[in-house]
Order: sequence, then C-alpha cells, then structure tokens
Amino acid sequence: MCRNSPSQADVKTFQALKEAPKAENYPHVYRWYKHIASYQSEFSSLPGDSSKEYTAYGPETTELATNVAKAPEKAPAADDDDDDVDLFGSDDEEEDAEAARIREERLAEYKKKKEGKVKPAAKSIVTLDVKPWDDETDMKELEASVRSIEQDGLVWGAGKLVPLGYGINKLQINLVVEDEKVSIDELQEKIAEFEDYVQSSDVAAMQKL
Repeated sequence: MCRNSPSQADVKTFQALKEAPKAENYPHVYRWYKHIASYQSEFSSLPGDSSKEYTAYGPETTELATNVAKAPEKAPAADDDDDDVDLFGSDDEEEDAEAARIREERLAEYKKKKEGKVKPAAKSIVTLDVKPWDDETDMKELEASVRSIEQDGLVWGAGKLVPLGYGINKLQINLVVEDEKVSIDELQEKIAEFEDYVQSSDVAAMQKL
C-alpha cells in the first residue's frame, strides 16, 4: 500500500493470490485481502506502476504472496485427543460440585435456623378510661370486675382513680395485649357487661411495644 491508500503493489499482490487467505491461519492478510478486494473496480486507476510484477515490490511482499499462495492448509489441531483427556476440566467440575454442595448445606442450615426461630409476638400497651355511673358507684368493685377478665395474651397493669368532677372518679388502667390474640373492641364489650358499675370505657392511649 502507498502510505494508507491502496496502490498497484497491492493490486499485483492481490492478483498473484489464487484464492483468499484462510482467516484462521492469516487473519491480518485476510483482512488486507478483503480490503483490497473492495477496490477491484478501481484497480486500473490506483497509483503505482501497473507494468511491474508483484515480485518487484520488495522481499516482504514477495515472501507474503509466495507463502500465502503456496502454504498448505493448516492441519486441524488434534482436538479429538485433547477432548478425550481433559487434564484441567475434571478438577474444575469437582471444585464446582464441591462449592455447590457447600452452598446447599449452608442454605439448608440457614433455612432450618430461620424456621426454628420464634418470631416475637406483636404487643401493644393500652390505657383504658373506665367511667362509672355516678359518684355512688363502688370503684373498688368496678376495678375488681374489670380485672376479673382473664384472657390469653392479656396482662393487666397499674390502675388509678382520676377525678372527673362533681365527686366522680374514673378508673384509668393500663394493660398489655398481644395484638393477634386480644381485640380491644371485644375487651371493651366485656367490660361494658358489668353494667352495675360501668357506664362506658374509652381508649385513652395505645402504643406498640
């Protein structure tokens, strides 16, 4: 080539080749051959002396054309024998199998621990205001009645009397409930059944534990 452009040297060398070079054997020459082939319609107009033979363009070109033209096809590598005796593949397969076994064991162990771990029950602390009918209501009996309600997931806490006015006090009592076991609405319905003492009840406060 003349600098970076095709020339008569490329044309003569191209024409000296009986067939395209094998890409697997001569990748660079094959790339050159395909490039020059794209100029076939312009061969006569390319720069250089078209009267010269390809051998006149230097030993490198001569050697290149001669070697490519005369070189026998490269014999395929003896892949069959290599495929039969894989010196490294077996080790890799064993390592992969061992890694997979260890991974499966760890996953199984993690799953077992996760299944065996008991999730803490969701709980709430609640403050109830229980209001009596009047100032003559026996507040001790009222509180005793409320505390008599027993249920799984229900724990009564401290209670106190809080003045409402006109000599009337309400019972303000704390309790802890497991959310999945105790319904506050149902609990209030049970408290309302002590109708001799209880006028109504309200949730004064509630928060998750």
